[in-house]
Amino acid sequence: MPQDLEPRLLRAFLAVAAELHFTRAAARLYVAQQALSRDIRRLERTLGAELFVRTTRQVRLTAEGERLLPYARRVMDAHDALASALADTERPLLVDVGAPVGTAYRMLDEARRAAPGLEFVARYLSGLTGAAAEIVAGRLDVSSGRIAGIDPALRSELAHEPVRYERMAVLLRDGHPLAELPEVPLDALAGETLYAGAGNAATAEWTDLAGRLFAGRGIRMAAPFPEIAGQEEFVRVVRKQGWSVLASTEFIPVPGMVVRPLVDPVPLSPVSLVWRRGLSHPGLGVLRSVMAELAASEGWLDVPPDGWLPDEDRAAMARNT
Repeated sequence: MPQDLEPRLLRAFLAVAAELHFTRAAARLYVAQQALSRDIRRLERTLGAELFVRTTRQVRLTAEGERLLPYARRVMDAHDALASALADTERPLLVDVGAPVGTAYRMLDEARRAAPGLEFVARYLSGLTGAAAEIVAGRLDVSSGRIAGIDPALRSELAHEPVRYERMAVLLRDGHPLAELPEVPLDALAGETLYAGAGNAATAEWTDLAGRLFAGRGIRMAAPFPEIAGQEEFVRVVRKQGWSVLASTEFIPVPGMVVRPLVDPVPLSPVSLVWRRGLSHPGLGVLRSVMAELAASEGWLDVPPDGWLPDEDRAAMARNT
């Protein structure tokens, strides 16, 4: 058994195991593909075992690779935790809140009040799919959103904790017949076309949830549209396109439009706090603490009797990882 294994080699192995594609794994690690291939060959020589079967059409783990995988994950989790513990804990915690409203922004605001000596720097990314990739790459620390919609390869490198079931809503222009209602029954949206982020790869988890909600109800998804960056641009595009928008009840103000909760049933958007496995930072502990307090005091994890939620989301929210 080898006495010394360089963390870089195990990190290379985990990236290829997650992607099952050397080019994508190299891009994830920001290294050249040739360098990644050399590291994998070196690890295989060190261990005396072939870890991947490589063909022109696919890459897959060997039995030895499958056996190494859980051990490599535990070693790298411990390595990252040690590195974080010994690092300068005064560095800012980079927290994606999506928009200056809603669950994530509320948690950030409470965390800043609870720990004024720490620095929490907000980021405004458009979806958890995009944010998860940034977390894994080390360019972001924490985000939140629908963890069940994240690619399993990314999820394997993330930890999460359930936060809230947000009520879903529809954003309607003034003058829309349904805008006069205090709440909009889902059946009333039959024949309507709603924008739900289709075309924006960073919000794929939201578009997927919308597709599940719309299925069989006669609600159409707006055609794919390029990513809309920033609140002002979102407002401009939505108004110009004349879209109705699938949203949460806590949403940015859009002049000339109103937010109406959806009912019969009440569709829920599951939100988890998400961070990189092995991350150790006092700010993360503060966020998790204020999150637990808010969830308990305001019933964030209560599911209404007529709540709608896909089964895979119920399963994901039932456990922490």
